Amino acid sequence: MKHRLKTGFTLVEMLVVIAIIAILAALLLPVLSNAKAKARQTVCLNNLRQVNLAIHIYSDDSNDTSPAAGGQAVPWRYRELLQSYFGLRTPPSPLDKVFACPADTFFYNFQPGMGFVYVRQGHYEQAKYSYTSYAFNGANQITNISPQVGLQSLPGISGRKLSPIRHPARTLMIFEATALLPYSWHDPKSPFTTPGGATIPMFNNAKSVVSFVDGHTSYIPIYWDDALNSNGIYTLAFFYDPPAEYEYQWSGD
Repeated sequence: MKHRLKTGFTLVEMLVVIAIIAILAALLLPVLSNAKAKARQTVCLNNLRQVNLAIHIYSDDSNDTSPAAGGQAVPWRYRELLQSYFGLRTPPSPLDKVFACPADTFFYNFQPGMGFVYVRQGHYEQAKYSYTSYAFNGANQITNISPQVGLQSLPGISGRKLSPIRHPARTLMIFEATALLPYSWHDPKSPFTTPGGATIPMFNNAKSVVSFVDGHTSYIPIYWDDALNSNGIYTLAFFYDPPAEYEYQWSGD
């Protein structure tokens, strides 16, 4: 009498296989996540190289002068001036991918009395930011902020000639908008609430992709002094140059 051989998995064998798959998934997920994050950074680096080059071409056409525009929207207005340099014949929109960082999936919108409110949308999707993930180093021409925060002026290079800038390899040109506060799209941290109840998303050494006047790009930590100023307001990263050990500066001096 012939006996049939048993086929298939026993319950124990199946559980072992499931356990092995779970272990492999746990090992692979961080690797895949890191690879995806690195790919997003690479796209942003490439975008900023192109935008930086366009600003240089614009400046060459403008007697060596960088983009300039008064008012609160200075960090974003450069975007409108560069349309033709990318062959774009329509007004700025979120479809112009060279101005969109793939890591740009959220931002913080300041609302009086509420602090910075988390928004589940890309910076580049907002008309008030000229549909761009990237900001220009032009705080020196922003109006109505310096007196409010107790400063005589803010650093920046808006409307300045580029060739006299003393440290082009350290002076920021164009960068992820997160560098202004700073916070990070690539390595986010939870915001905290001040004793007065305001939400503060900023944190020291938040990392952003940036580019410099000399044209090179990098992924660097941004300095934030978390002390209150004389008016009891938290300062932002672009209000002052960082300590000497950092790789960048806002001012062109």
